[in-house]
Amino acid sequence: MAKVCVLGAGSWGTALAVHLARKEGNEVFLCSMTDKDFEKISKDRENTSALPGVKIPENVKINHDIEESIKASDMIVLAVASLYVRETSAKISSFVKEGQIIVEVAKGIEEDSLKMLYEVIEDEIPQANVAILSGPTHAEEVGREIPTTCVVGAKDKETAEYIREVFMTDSLRVYINPDMLGIALGGALKNVIALAAGIADGLGYGDNSKAALITRGMSEIMRLGVKMGAEESTFAGLSGMGDLIVTCESRHSRNRRAGFLIGEGMTPQEAMTEVDMVVEGVYAARSAKRLAKEHGEELPIVNEVVKVLFENKDPGEAVKDLMLRDTVLEVRSQDY
Repeated sequence: MAKVCVLGAGSWGTALAVHLARKEGNEVFLCSMTDKDFEKISKDRENTSALPGVKIPENVKINHDIEESIKASDMIVLAVASLYVRETSAKISSFVKEGQIIVEVAKGIEEDSLKMLYEVIEDEIPQANVAILSGPTHAEEVGREIPTTCVVGAKDKETAEYIREVFMTDSLRVYINPDMLGIALGGALKNVIALAAGIADGLGYGDNSKAALITRGMSEIMRLGVKMGAEESTFAGLSGMGDLIVTCESRHSRNRRAGFLIGEGMTPQEAMTEVDMVVEGVYAARSAKRLAKEHGEELPIVNEVVKVLFENKDPGEAVKDLMLRDTVLEVRSQDY
């Protein structure tokens, strides 16, 4: 079927390597960016720190030689955290063949440039054919073959269909969508809203509060996305509403958990230390606020999250200020 190099041996990279190796015909290389991870994962055949309980099949070649793995592969799955996408892309650029497919699976926005992560890869590896895979896809469930759906975006239909064929199994259903911008924005900004949902949970608020944050948060994401040129329908799909729901509700969500800890009284830094994984929403929040300003959109939930994270605003006061804002139409209409 395909030779695939999964670059990044965190929970998501490990889960994808395990998933791809289960499909007959795929040959999978799993590459870690650190010696420590490589040695431990190789010995245990399990990522005990990031994805405990999921055994890595013997047909996954855990290989520390990144150059060798990339050159031997048809496709690269770039599964490093968003903070390291540019640095990693620069490191591997000289190994990537003309037209080689890179599937970007992290969720975030580069804070300095405000570029989507697939655009960052294109900057550093212009010869690559860059695509994106996203959706409500917690590694803990994909690794255990719990039924999951996701979406792939690519510059051309042929590439998207090829990626779908490589990834699709009876436990992972793959859809395709050409709106790469919309897919990327939905994946990045839902983490900010999940922080807000977690804060509300930590404060002891109820289901009504969570429903309001999810729906109004989706409205913020959609308004900004459409202003930036994304398709409105994308945000009603898997990489939009689907990913937002699971990230705001799931016990596996690091962003919701960090928000919960903040709501309970931890500082943002204490919460991130406790979670002990990259909390992508913390880094996406300021980027979202800057993008909104550039495109003339107001994002009240995002703004309050930024104030809690970076301006020492009390989480309870942030929620109160959201509730006391001037009321407006729920949807934009010419009738009123």
